[in-house]
Amino acid sequence: MDKAHTQNVCEERLYNGIFKEYSKTIFNYIFYKFGNEEKAGDAVQEAFVKLWENCKKVPPEKAKSYLYTVANNLYLNVIKAEKVRLKYAEPSLKNTNETPEFIMEENQFKEKLDNALNSLPENQRTTFLLNRIDGKKYAEIAEMEGVSVKAIEKRMHLALKTLREKIDGI
Repeated sequence: MDKAHTQNVCEERLYNGIFKEYSKTIFNYIFYKFGNEEKAGDAVQEAFVKLWENCKKVPPEKAKSYLYTVANNLYLNVIKAEKVRLKYAEPSLKNTNETPEFIMEENQFKEKLDNALNSLPENQRTTFLLNRIDGKKYAEIAEMEGVSVKAIEKRMHLALKTLREKIDGI
């Protein structure tokens, strides 16, 4: 117990260790919510900046929870601010050397997959992506989300059921 009181997140060695241990997982967690690498990266960076600014207030054993909470709050703030802007955003044009048929098929497949994933409630989508893409165990996801393992199992079951219905042939 004395060791926890003497350690401080303000110690560069400890802070760097926390960064190395959690930055990738937090990035993936927020990326799955945002669907945008740049915004997810910004949220993770901002979360670690806030941790550093509040390093004397956050005990090392609470750093992981603090980072997830800050990153998630940043995500919610950005989503709230972008709701109106997204309605009027123009789709970006991409230059490739692929055939028009390939691009069309790729876009149709991506659209079908995106629609299926986007049709999932946020908690099911996040759970599905953390498990299937990141390889996280249900217990790890439950800890991140602050819910029981049973709740994660239910989310996953519902997500898989919905995806099977929406994407046949994949």
